[in-house]
Amino acid sequence: MPDKKAGSFTFVLHSHLPYVLSHGRWPHGTDWLNEAAAETYIPLLDIIEKLAEEGISPKFTLGITPVLTEMLRADSFQDEFRMYLETKIKAAKGDLKEFIRTGETEMAEVAVMWDKFYTATLDKFKNKYHGDLIGEFAKHQDAGRIEIITCGATHGYFPLLSRDESIQAQVKQAVASYSRNYGRKPRGIWLPECAYRPGYKWAPPVEGSGLEPYDRKGVEEFLSENGIEFFIVDSHLVEGGKAIGVYLERFDALARLWDRFEESQTRPVDPNKSHYDIFAVGNKPGMKPVAILARDAKTGIQVWSGEHGYPGNPEYLDFHKKRFPGGLRYWRVTDAKADLAEKKEYRPSIAGDFIPEQAHHFKELVKSALREHKARTGKPGLLTSPYDAELFGHWWFEGPQWLYHVVKQMHEDPEIELVTGSEYLAETPERTLISLPEGSWGEGGFHYIWLNEWNQWTWKHIYEAEAEMVSLAKEYSGSPDAMMQDILKQAGRELLLLQSSDWQFLITTLSARDYAEARFTEHCHDFTRLAGLARKYAAGEAVKADEWGFLATCQEKDNLFADIDPGWWASIEHPLN
Repeated sequence: MPDKKAGSFTFVLHSHLPYVLSHGRWPHGTDWLNEAAAETYIPLLDIIEKLAEEGISPKFTLGITPVLTEMLRADSFQDEFRMYLETKIKAAKGDLKEFIRTGETEMAEVAVMWDKFYTATLDKFKNKYHGDLIGEFAKHQDAGRIEIITCGATHGYFPLLSRDESIQAQVKQAVASYSRNYGRKPRGIWLPECAYRPGYKWAPPVEGSGLEPYDRKGVEEFLSENGIEFFIVDSHLVEGGKAIGVYLERFDALARLWDRFEESQTRPVDPNKSHYDIFAVGNKPGMKPVAILARDAKTGIQVWSGEHGYPGNPEYLDFHKKRFPGGLRYWRVTDAKADLAEKKEYRPSIAGDFIPEQAHHFKELVKSALREHKARTGKPGLLTSPYDAELFGHWWFEGPQWLYHVVKQMHEDPEIELVTGSEYLAETPERTLISLPEGSWGEGGFHYIWLNEWNQWTWKHIYEAEAEMVSLAKEYSGSPDAMMQDILKQAGRELLLLQSSDWQFLITTLSARDYAEARFTEHCHDFTRLAGLARKYAAGEAVKADEWGFLATCQEKDNLFADIDPGWWASIEHPLN
């Protein structure tokens, strides 16, 4: 009997936010985390639970970054999130009274929706998920319904970090945090911004760094050394052709910068390579190659694009327009090009009607692509569809229900097999070794979002801090002095936070530029002062009470990664020579 299967499919959902606890609340700060938890993470858990009750495993390949894992597990998040939900419930009830008084019937209907939404979310958080969202995701992984993959510890942009020790620390902290929180080691990783760099004689891209070109290890070497078996890249790195970035439509400032900067990274298309096949990188003796899952851009545009994709449906909830003081959203997209004054009232009873049809369209698009690949090659392939998880629910309010319908329809279609990344690799152990070029999933396929005229100043400070951390670790990481270890560990935390790619991204997109610049300079200042404290303490000089107080303040404020090891910066575990 012929095999009906056209191929396999996996959603890769990348969940990430920068560390925001104890660093402001609104408009930038902890409320970012609260919004994402209410509108994305809990709705994701809800649909996984609903599918499980129907006997369906969604097989999401779900990335949860180490820094996000640490925040969702923090005691302070529990209190902040409950308070946030209670505030939203109060706002919805207040809005409802106002709309009834003024006779705004459609707006009142939306206020009722928000009251029910946040009340149910608070109840689930307290009584169903018991405040432990990470534990709930881990439960579904243990049941085989999803696979959780990791990321760089703080989403540091690997190709631009100046030290191999920095990449080593980002990966090792990621593995340590994952093991502590999920009870096993990760098999897959989402490279921050899908950014990859092969090994070569690397030169710093920013003048004044004081660094000479030197031979670097490829990113895949750090992954292989730590037991990671696969990562995700954009399709152009595998196949060639023009890179299709994922952010340009969402940020006007990015489009303006791109117009001035545009530097296409187009390579000739290789007809012998397809992103539906599995390739691998890493051919050094004793090194296990690391597999590559490549993004499918054709299906990706259906979700990433607010203008051409499903989220642009005129009946869906508009993301940008909010009513204050409560900050709730009461308007629909209306038209992708409509300004805020032209937005019409959201109609919850109508918006849901479009979801099953759009899910069917996506399912058929996936099936068609897999059929074409199988007809061309004679074998089924894997279609990998990666997105920022926060697109679903936060940016696109109806997104989680769309995910539910897509998964259910794919489960019922005999031509499509839902798999996680590791499951597919176990089914298809044979793969071809290739050389992968440097690049990312940003506009132009390279680094310009994270290195441009607006943010290049940040890299000089990162490079200086990296050099100092390596120097401190070489000298003092082996010290038995507990106080020295406390200083070095906190310095390591501040460096990891300084390296977060979010700061350059937010500066470039202008979405929270002031906040990003303030956070970057704060972590830079804190690291520099801690490094000075380490030097002073090591020299046997008297340390003042306010200096110890500063260390304690940093430990309280940036309280993550309990298992951080300064030794990660002291030496390369597997050097090139």
